[in-house]
Amino acid sequence: MEFSIATLLANFTDDKLVARKLLEKKLGCEDEDCLQKLHIALEVLEKIGVLVKDRGKYRRVTEEGLIEAKLRCSSKGFCFAIQDVEGAEDIYIRESHLSNAWNGDRVLVKVLKEGSRRRSPEGEVKLILERSNHTLLARIKQVESGFRAVPLDDRLLFELKLLVNNAHLSDAIDHLAHVEVLRYPLAQYPPIGRVVQILGSDAEAAADIDLVTCKHDLSRTFPENVQEAAAKLPKKLLKADLKNRLDLRQKFTLTIVANNGKSNIVENAFGLEKTADGNWLLSFHIADVSHYVQPDEALDREALKRGRTVYLGDLVLPILPETVADRCSLVPKSDRLTLSFLITIDSDSGEVIDWEIQPSVINVDQQLSVQEAETILTHQSSDYPREVVGLVRQLEILQAGLKQLRLERGSLHLNLPPSQNPYYDEGVLGSVVVNELPVHSLLTEFVLLANQLMANHLSALGIPAIWRVQGAPDTEDVQEMLKLAVSLGVELSLDPEAEIHPLDYQQLTGIFAESPSEQVLTYLLQNTLKQATYSTTKGPHFGLALAEYTHCAAPMRRYPDLLMQRVFYTLIEHGRDRRNTRVKERVNLRHSSSHGEINWNVLPPELQQELQSDLMRVIVQLNDREKEVQEAEADLAGLQRASLMKQRIGEVFTGVITGVQSYGFFVEIEVPFPDSGTGANQRIPLRVEGLVHVSSLKDDWYEYRARQQALFGRKNRASYRLGDRVAVQVKSVDYYRQQIDLVTVGSDGVAIGKNLDMSNDEVSDIYMEPNDLDPYLDEE
Repeated sequence: MEFSIATLLANFTDDKLVARKLLEKKLGCEDEDCLQKLHIALEVLEKIGVLVKDRGKYRRVTEEGLIEAKLRCSSKGFCFAIQDVEGAEDIYIRESHLSNAWNGDRVLVKVLKEGSRRRSPEGEVKLILERSNHTLLARIKQVESGFRAVPLDDRLLFELKLLVNNAHLSDAIDHLAHVEVLRYPLAQYPPIGRVVQILGSDAEAAADIDLVTCKHDLSRTFPENVQEAAAKLPKKLLKADLKNRLDLRQKFTLTIVANNGKSNIVENAFGLEKTADGNWLLSFHIADVSHYVQPDEALDREALKRGRTVYLGDLVLPILPETVADRCSLVPKSDRLTLSFLITIDSDSGEVIDWEIQPSVINVDQQLSVQEAETILTHQSSDYPREVVGLVRQLEILQAGLKQLRLERGSLHLNLPPSQNPYYDEGVLGSVVVNELPVHSLLTEFVLLANQLMANHLSALGIPAIWRVQGAPDTEDVQEMLKLAVSLGVELSLDPEAEIHPLDYQQLTGIFAESPSEQVLTYLLQNTLKQATYSTTKGPHFGLALAEYTHCAAPMRRYPDLLMQRVFYTLIEHGRDRRNTRVKERVNLRHSSSHGEINWNVLPPELQQELQSDLMRVIVQLNDREKEVQEAEADLAGLQRASLMKQRIGEVFTGVITGVQSYGFFVEIEVPFPDSGTGANQRIPLRVEGLVHVSSLKDDWYEYRARQQALFGRKNRASYRLGDRVAVQVKSVDYYRQQIDLVTVGSDGVAIGKNLDMSNDEVSDIYMEPNDLDPYLDEE
């Protein structure tokens, strides 16, 4: 088992002493090599003052001015340490202070110079906690002493010495390769790597999936020990497995799954019946993965490492082997262990009256594909059992009521292209997308409800959790958005001194929907929303207008959801259902009726603290991994768009200006797929954004005006404003960088900048990253 300094130090919380044996278990050190590495790491961390040894145990030493951060470098060689704390300043790291750290590495930084109003603080890397680039894409070149790998990522300013293994490197000169890093830079010695795979003569010759999996170090296979652990899982349920579980096998149960062949994972199922008083009892079942995947064992460590399932077109990279999915998935005619939400819903108002969460066993009666459920909802066919049709259509009615209540409290709906979110929840934006298919919307409401109820329950009982939080937008960003909205003809305002509430944003979306510039205004609003993250500190979720929220409905595809199952089992196994033994009356810790009835600590203090520490240990890793997966999925989408646009060079499109900068303006165009079908299988046109560089506007000299978000011509007074529609021609495409260059087209259909040839330097300047300039350049 390989571990990093970051995962080692994550085990030290609350200034507690930690035994080496416990570290060996948490890190999965079972062989002599891993144990030796752990011994060396502990000795080094003790010598440099990060750990202190006391009575044979270790404790973390907190030093003032020492900050954990992630390194972000630019192609110009400027690096910043980005802190995990929201709103914290980025720390500038000079090249001489990098200590051989690379872009993306997690580091421990010592602040050398405090920041001022105009300058970032400056620091140096004291310790590399975790390497980000275990493998990379590189071009092979030959030198006198052998072969070198030159990374394609220009933020990695080094070359690797290549070991000559079985690969015929002389035949791969100037080719693109997947390179594994065997040794990172050490003092004056360069990094060493080996070629894993020759991908092609260049990026375009390689498969897009290969590029993404290599670039982001995404493994397509599981280690042998993980596969062995999965193979040992019991194939049948025993009587002991059913002990203390609610038996719901006789209740009619239905699943709705995407039958796209991408995955055999089915995590959720539904049941519905009328109660004696005429209300609805909704059963929402979640596959009980925690029964099979035990903490700190091989399957668990692998799932934590992967964090969440990666969706790359037709390729799905799960967090657990297929064998685990076979044991846990809610397939028809098989007994399956679940965690069931039994929710009583008012038949008139649609409000949740009460609920309970029960370990259970179910047996799915009917499985529908999304297309089959769509057919039932649109009344296109009646070739299904009456019980199935009735359940699906009643679920739609309940979903409409839940949606209405959610909107009334201020939950956001954004008019964006369908998200294709496989988790059927609020997605990466933290808000629900309007243009989803009816079945997707139906599933979303019930997944959101289960996540919300789990959060409400744990919050009411004071149980630690992995909360999903999203802060309110910054007032300055909101006011800037409103100024741009005014320039687009939408007159509105919000008190700059008042706190921003979800209902304020919901009202904005309603006003934007009536504007001809709705598309641009929605993007402006979207850009003000903060990234949703995982946290061990309870906080509100702005996009859903909830005081607390968590993820629990996808335990086979997201590690936080699996953790929440374990948290709930800790509650029901160790929670105290009465104040003390002298009290006869007990409360039901599985039922919402317990809320407000408890005025004691439900979990024993030591267990409460241990649970909180275990969750804190993984929180940084979960958030880092989520960002990495999102970047990988976005990378593939970007490569696919670039590939499509490569075929459209020279074609003219009409688009909307979605952003204006001093160097040009961005235009979003809709591009139909070459193989678009018809009917239900018709593919939605891609929205593609490209740049019209200001130097291509040959008819005048254009000035940039930030307040109006526009470029104005000095002589002809022509302008290019945010929200304007403009005809553009696709001029060139950089496939690997995913950069699409456009030129404007005159009334005669001829590209105004047709004879323009931009230099490579100009192109790189266009796509300059934030913080790409040295903050001390004016001093040197």
